[in-house]
Amino acid sequence: MEQVIAPGGKKFCHREQSVGHLCCERSRLQTLHYDKKADGDKIERRTQYCNSNMKLSPKRIEFLLNSRCTLAITRLMITLLMIGSISAQAAVPPKVLDDYRDITRNKYGVQRLLIDDKSAGSKSQASQKCENGVLLVKGDLVPGRGVPAFISQVSPLSSDGKPKDLTGFQGVRLLVKVAKGILCVQVGSTEIDNFDYHSSAPIAGKGGEFQEVRIPFKELKRAWSKQTELNLKSITSVNLVSFGLAKDTFAYEVKELGFY
Repeated sequence: MEQVIAPGGKKFCHREQSVGHLCCERSRLQTLHYDKKADGDKIERRTQYCNSNMKLSPKRIEFLLNSRCTLAITRLMITLLMIGSISAQAAVPPKVLDDYRDITRNKYGVQRLLIDDKSAGSKSQASQKCENGVLLVKGDLVPGRGVPAFISQVSPLSSDGKPKDLTGFQGVRLLVKVAKGILCVQVGSTEIDNFDYHSSAPIAGKGGEFQEVRIPFKELKRAWSKQTELNLKSITSVNLVSFGLAKDTFAYEVKELGFY
């Protein structure tokens, strides 16, 4: 670094400065402040020397300070945006709700349920079990007087009943094999209080083979209530429902259940 001896024996930096040398600029300011106190009769000449040779002026100092503040604020904003993006991504539920590798719980860590129709006056019964990553459900539908029979295999999205936001998905996806009876997909919502949840049309069996079925949310309908739009921010479960108006048997297998 080249240095010049100013009047009074004080040393000043003579290097052309860029935006990156704020520490040197601060040092010069401190030296000038000292000289002003020690020998005020020479301050005018030294100030002129610094402004002409070292490019230091109040406007330049303000520019340097503002540049660094702007850079720091920009970096902070970028960091916050990245954290927000990561948080938003973490809040989206996983695509796979259940792969049936756990014999009792789905991929969300919630226990599967099997609900029958006894409380509605029917006498249906069923069983469920998981073997080698496949859910097997079978049973008998026995309707009561004037009421349909049903068995609902329920996969809750949370253990406390709180809804999940599924606005990032288009519908329900499953790998299923329907062996006997009628099977529909039903989506539970906190906005429905009469159990007439939004349901799909029956899934047709294909020669006893597994098939991938995709059911758009917009195609789900309620059975007997006024049609309402499914609020994807209020989803609590995905249910596989077997039903009938007469005595019948049903059986189906599922390899995977989730969203797309």
